[in-house]
Amino acid sequence: MKSNLRSAFVIAALVVGCASLVAHHSTTAVFDTARKVTITGTLTKVDWVNPHIVLLVDAKGSGGTDMWKLESNPPSWFRRVNANRADFAKALGQTVVIEANPAKDGSLYGYMMKITFADKTSLELTFQEK
Repeated sequence: MKSNLRSAFVIAALVVGCASLVAHHSTTAVFDTARKVTITGTLTKVDWVNPHIVLLVDAKGSGGTDMWKLESNPPSWFRRVNANRADFAKALGQTVVIEANPAKDGSLYGYMMKITFADKTSLELTFQEK
């Protein structure tokens, strides 16, 4: 019984570990770091997770509302510059302006380089290749 439980635990740990490796990617492989787009819209969600935080922003597009998915540096980087989850949570439902490197495939996906909150405070990021 103990052997089966240990085997199940090891298999589960391997599956979880492999899934996170597959999910991570090189920033320059996915995003066009030579280009920047500016997105103005409503911050609808913040996922404060590793390896990168993820923001969802609803912005006006040519066909109505576009939902942009923006990832950025990891939570540890934000902590080092004295920014935290609460700074982003207070902006939920508010208009933000984001400068980002767009995805190479043209999708509504980008790497956030700067965010300006509704109160006009901003946070500019440093590029972090992983």
